[in-house]
Amino acid sequence: MKVSFQGEPGAYSEQAVFNYFGKDVETVPCESFDVMFDSVVNGKSDALLAPIENSLAGSIHQNYDLLLRHDLHIVGEYFLRVRHCLIVNPGVKKEDVKKAISHPQALGQCAAYLRNLGIKPETVYDTAGSVKMLKESGARDVAAIASRRAAEIYGMEILEEGIEDNQENFTRFLAVGREATTPKEEAKTSIVFSLKNVPGSLFKAMSVFALRDIDLTKIESRPLQGKPWEYLFYIDLIGSVQNETVQRALDHLSEYAVTLRVLGSYPRFKG
Repeated sequence: MKVSFQGEPGAYSEQAVFNYFGKDVETVPCESFDVMFDSVVNGKSDALLAPIENSLAGSIHQNYDLLLRHDLHIVGEYFLRVRHCLIVNPGVKKEDVKKAISHPQALGQCAAYLRNLGIKPETVYDTAGSVKMLKESGARDVAAIASRRAAEIYGMEILEEGIEDNQENFTRFLAVGREATTPKEEAKTSIVFSLKNVPGSLFKAMSVFALRDIDLTKIESRPLQGKPWEYLFYIDLIGSVQNETVQRALDHLSEYAVTLRVLGSYPRFKG
């Protein structure tokens, strides 16, 4: 099985692929989220694992837009505990480090740690990519912030692990494939819809779930492209579209919604 992820080998996304799909899958590194989605659409990979939100930094909005743009289905979710490492070329001491390079989210999650050490942050395209760049440069006054796996892949040295400012640092990933799945255990369903901009429209939309005691675990609004000041609403709810109560709620929502699409029903992650 081939599974696409965004980033270089050793990225947190690749670790999440192995944790979710198993060690026997073949990972397909992609330079961008667009390329990652295209790889599944074009049949170059069987599935992808996309980060959709981080417990500290919030949602990855580009992947919400890509889910809507492509005729693919969410088939699972996975939560990864993110532990950042301060990584250097072998033999470099912590007091030698003047600058740290990494993805902007990783730098932001380690901002206080870097500030306390007087290390200047510098943004690059990827966490694992920062380790690759550091190895190629051979710099002795620069560190990278990335995963333990990235350090091992590139033969680099870890000065300190768990340097994130907040230990409750998790990234939620969505597994996405070409065919929809029918979850047999406790399920989650993701939908996206738009509404007419009239008084009470969002209240009525939310009421279809409240009246049936359906638990909503996430609500996200995104601009509707091509229509300024109009919005799409993404919702995650507990239950499967195969469930009669959920189906009735969606039927009821369709009475108010201008557009409504089910992105997928999938097993709820139990960490």
